[in-house]
Amino acid sequence: MYELIKLNENDYYIDCPSKIGIVRLDSNGVMLIDSGSDKDTAKKVYRVLEENAWQLRFIINTHSHADHIGGNAFLQEKTNCEIYANNLECAFTQNPILEPMGLYGGLPFKELKGKFLVAKESRVLPLCNLKLPDGMSVLNLKGHCFDMVGLLTKGGTAYIGDSVSSKETLSKYGIGYLYNVNETLDTLEFLKGVQAKRFVPSHAPVSDDITSLADYNIEAVNKVKGNILSLCATPVTFEELLKKVFDTYNTTVNAVQYALIGSTVRSYLSCLLEENKVSYVFCENRMLWQAI
Repeated sequence: MYELIKLNENDYYIDCPSKIGIVRLDSNGVMLIDSGSDKDTAKKVYRVLEENAWQLRFIINTHSHADHIGGNAFLQEKTNCEIYANNLECAFTQNPILEPMGLYGGLPFKELKGKFLVAKESRVLPLCNLKLPDGMSVLNLKGHCFDMVGLLTKGGTAYIGDSVSSKETLSKYGIGYLYNVNETLDTLEFLKGVQAKRFVPSHAPVSDDITSLADYNIEAVNKVKGNILSLCATPVTFEELLKKVFDTYNTTVNAVQYALIGSTVRSYLSCLLEENKVSYVFCENRMLWQAI
């Protein structure tokens, strides 16, 4: 764990629970793609930089979830590096308390303010302000999060953040967090057309072909969509529906899971509503969802 893996002359990643990309910019300067989950991870990353006599020039965060930005503050304090993120991801990375606020839909209580959801604040600039290194391009990967991005390097490495989950994760949990169902599906289809020599997902194995895994993810998202539609066969409140979802996927409920999966189920309902597959009514001061 936390081993530095070399992909080609300039592209690397640190093998950890949320992979961290490293791209050499010149003889001793590097950029990071994401920074890991917390200060302890960032210390390990900093040690890798020191061991290789690399100077950290800047960090690009693929998106604003805590396991991708948790090392920002430590690395920025140690190196004074600049950090960049895209659109809404920039706002959420600068103000991490927005994450549990958005998930919960109100003032988050104590259990929603731990490091799993709330990273330490860091100074972040809009990604559009950064002149990318020659040969590097941004991949727009919306869906899992508001304005998530990936990076395609000159050497043909596509760092693709949380745009795909591993087959093992999907087989074990069945349902994973996402913000926008249709954008998630669009991104998965888009990835199949990306011309890259290798793909580095944050939570799945590195591969030279993403098509099979993208298709597996598409199937999983559509299966969840169908299951939620089935669970709305008779009128159901959101809380009743959420319980049925937890039961369907054998999920042990805690405050964080309630916020994450609750937000995800709302996103699926919004998608189904826009497709005229579900409707809602208010009855005796309850909002009821029902398949059409």
